[in-house]
Amino acid sequence: MTATRRLLQAASKLQREQLAALSATVAVVSDISRCVHALQRERGSSIIYLGSGGSRFGAQRDQRVADSELAQATLEQRLAPWTAPETDGALPHGLADVRLLLSVAAVWQDLDTLPDLRQRIATQQLSADDTLRAFNQVIGHLLQVIFEAADTASDPDIMRRLVSLFHFIQGKELAGQERACGALGFTLAHFDAPHRDTMATLIGSQRRCFATFAEFTSPDSLARWQQLQSGPLHDTFEALRELACSDTSLARTLDNPGEEWYAVATQRIDAMHEEETRLLDALRACCHQRLQQAEPTDTAASLDALPQTRLWASPVALFTQQQAPTGALTLDTIESRFNRSLVELVQAQNARLQRIGDELESTRQALRERREIERAKGLLMTHQHLSEAQAYRLLRKTAMDQSKPLIEVARNVIQVVEMFDPQG
Repeated sequence: MTATRRLLQAASKLQREQLAALSATVAVVSDISRCVHALQRERGSSIIYLGSGGSRFGAQRDQRVADSELAQATLEQRLAPWTAPETDGALPHGLADVRLLLSVAAVWQDLDTLPDLRQRIATQQLSADDTLRAFNQVIGHLLQVIFEAADTASDPDIMRRLVSLFHFIQGKELAGQERACGALGFTLAHFDAPHRDTMATLIGSQRRCFATFAEFTSPDSLARWQQLQSGPLHDTFEALRELACSDTSLARTLDNPGEEWYAVATQRIDAMHEEETRLLDALRACCHQRLQQAEPTDTAASLDALPQTRLWASPVALFTQQQAPTGALTLDTIESRFNRSLVELVQAQNARLQRIGDELESTRQALRERREIERAKGLLMTHQHLSEAQAYRLLRKTAMDQSKPLIEVARNVIQVVEMFDPQG
């Protein structure tokens, strides 16, 4: 066996291992998606339960808790082999990245806190706002796993699908927070200024997430999403949104405002969950297809069939297609089936790796820029005491005033804060 053949086989084997790791990670992402959806529904019913002083949604909340516990058990079963003592530090596919591993650890810690959280809600020892924040933290850590999975993907098509899925699920989570915040305000028949501001922030953040989703998703998925943004359900929801963001007296407008809002918002989120399921199905199918395509076929078979003599009759440019000087190649080399096949094979492999590298770098750049913008926004919220919406508006206004890209302004903010406050 030649060194070239061994290297090509090693590259093929590594590609299959990377795709298997992605496939394993996607399976975890699927379970996370189901767990997030269940927790979102539990959060909404818990807010109405607490907002009504325990007089409403008691039975509904109990059912949502049971649904969440089932989804949580499924996720923990999926993650169990990753933490089994008998693995002796040998990590399974999908856990080779430090940030991904730390994100999974944070999720596991959060899941352990849920029984106590539910008990405190049942006995009304928590306020609705504190409950909202607690669920938001748990779900946020679950979404972080999906983000890290997208950032570690090595296949450009799979990575694009993961990026699209992440932003769609994040947008859906913001819709879930809006449902919970709206449920509290409608149940109390009043939105004070902080909660109206929260609603406005959540609406704006959703739009940004879904805009990024639209940039990366498939045309079919985009068409379905656009269809969801029209129709009677959308009109009813927008009318309720307008009430929530205004200072209108809600008690005289709706019979059971909290429950009506929750029902309409839930229909919207359930429709999102159906699209989320389609995105996951397409992602799994893509992983399966890539694994099948990566099965060892042409590389080993074609080299096995080639003669093992006179392999290199003369130098051959493997990685470029530049015109060789006249007479540089002998007739034997030109006519050598091995040289032609091997050159074409390595050239094709190199071109494919270059194309994949370019596509991955482009997508990873988008993820890195998003992370930096989110960090800059968080620093402004902390140091300038701004809301999320105010921080984002300030970043955008500064970018427009200075005629600079938003990412450049975000990086400047981070640098200034780090200069005067190294702890961030």
